[in-house]
Amino acid sequence: MCSTFIVKIRISDASAGTEELAHLEIVATIVHQLTRGLSAEQLQEQGFSPYYVDHTAGIWPQAAGGIPFNACEFQSKGDPITDLYEDMAAEQKARTTYDNILRLVKDPEVCDPIRFLRQREIVHFQRFGEALRVTQDHLDSRNFYAFNPAFDKMDSKNCSCGKQP
Repeated sequence: MCSTFIVKIRISDASAGTEELAHLEIVATIVHQLTRGLSAEQLQEQGFSPYYVDHTAGIWPQAAGGIPFNACEFQSKGDPITDLYEDMAAEQKARTTYDNILRLVKDPEVCDPIRFLRQREIVHFQRFGEALRVTQDHLDSRNFYAFNPAFDKMDSKNCSCGKQP
């Protein structure tokens, strides 16, 4: 596989992954700011008591259904095409989650950062789409699925750059 191809894809993955961790921090900060200083009674009135029992007002990342954040949220098969489609799906799922939050929440101090995060998910989806296009451009266009470019050796006739692998 040509080295130009590898660099283009890895830069995209690294910068998006770092930014995703920042998104988690922003959402955790919003939750902290919304729950800071609330009494036990207020937490109970808002349906937050099960969370409070386990974590008080500490930040414990979890889905709305109560499932804790864990490594199962990250999917990787080691095949660039498969992984890029998974990345694109994850960005769309995050965007949909932000859309749902915006339908429920009217506080501008919450909505503004959520809108920002939503926009970043759209940009990430576009970047992963570009990475998918670059990947497919460097493969045998008659059959993208003939081999796993991250695992199987490519021969020079399949590399559009004309360089030896």
